[in-house]
Amino acid sequence: MSTTLPATRPNNPHFSSGPCSKRPGWSLDSLKDAALGRSHRAKIGKTKLKDAIEQTREVLGIPANYKIGIVPASDTGAVEMALWSLLGARGVDMLVWESFGKGWATDVTKQLKLDDVRVMEADYGTLPNLADVDFARDVVFTWNGTTSGVCVPNGDWIPADREGLTICDATSAAFAQPLEWDKLDVTTYSWQKVLGGEAAHGMLILSPRAVERLESYVPAWPLPKIFRLTKSGKLINGIFEGATINTPSMLCVEDYLDALAWAKEIGGLDALIGRANANLAVLEAWAENTPWVDFLAKDKATRSNSSVCLTIVDETVAALDADAQAAFAKALVSRLDKEGVAFDIGAYRDAPSGLRIWAGATVEASDLEALTPWLDWAFEQEKASL
Repeated sequence: MSTTLPATRPNNPHFSSGPCSKRPGWSLDSLKDAALGRSHRAKIGKTKLKDAIEQTREVLGIPANYKIGIVPASDTGAVEMALWSLLGARGVDMLVWESFGKGWATDVTKQLKLDDVRVMEADYGTLPNLADVDFARDVVFTWNGTTSGVCVPNGDWIPADREGLTICDATSAAFAQPLEWDKLDVTTYSWQKVLGGEAAHGMLILSPRAVERLESYVPAWPLPKIFRLTKSGKLINGIFEGATINTPSMLCVEDYLDALAWAKEIGGLDALIGRANANLAVLEAWAENTPWVDFLAKDKATRSNSSVCLTIVDETVAALDADAQAAFAKALVSRLDKEGVAFDIGAYRDAPSGLRIWAGATVEASDLEALTPWLDWAFEQEKASL
């Protein structure tokens, strides 16, 4: 066993999927133009919010007839607004292959208590059989499983002539993977994922079909004010023009604007996706030559390029019981944290034990290259202690 520390340390040890790393070169000076202490209903605040919406449309290539709103409570708030406002008009297929999708299924079955719900669940590392989805029904799914490292390969499985709505939690896919807007009726994400923005705000993107549902269907249950997207049967357009439902943090808005400006500066969506793909390639090359680790995603075509989830497959560790395997992985992660080379890269609490390394666009490939020898070193140290 080698006790020698690797020669190079990552310049930035922030490989966590929440909070995600800020963009390269970020500093507090990036926020100097924030409209601090100003109501978002004042001209300066509302202008910045509208600018954030317009730049979002530009960078992500969202169609002109889609509505984009800034909503409270991060991605969770955006998803819940969609579920409580839209579901119940027809049967629902819930696709589950990781913890967040499972949470949405729990909300629909136990909180909304809808009768006609099919929960189509797969184990961590795999997808449900997408061919079994019935698009005469509404369909709720995560594009990228943040806690499993498994994403849908594309939107080919979604028909253009579907009858139901597709509701997509895309929080760790937006800006990292190509989203096919003609296949998505409701799309949500949060600023802190691929762009490394600050938390607490979510994005809600609606197709014309979703707007039509909102204006023609009234749920059987009461909606709290924070979820209401319509008034007198019509969409509240102000929400999608910068007049948010609640008071947003203008400091966070400024940070999001900075991240969008950086995205455009480096080449837009293609460049962001390219950076995430390059980061995944670094980890793939390392894992291919590292016998103790493998990807949790069984199929390379469904392997996430942002939330990279790895499992420890070393025979000695795999022979341990589940609690001991989890303790081993936790100790490995803790060792890296103490060395200051990687923070919070343990698997999500509900996922199989292992590692979860954020590889979105704000992470530098050179830092991942510097990290991999440290992963090997930490593994060797922990295995020697068994």
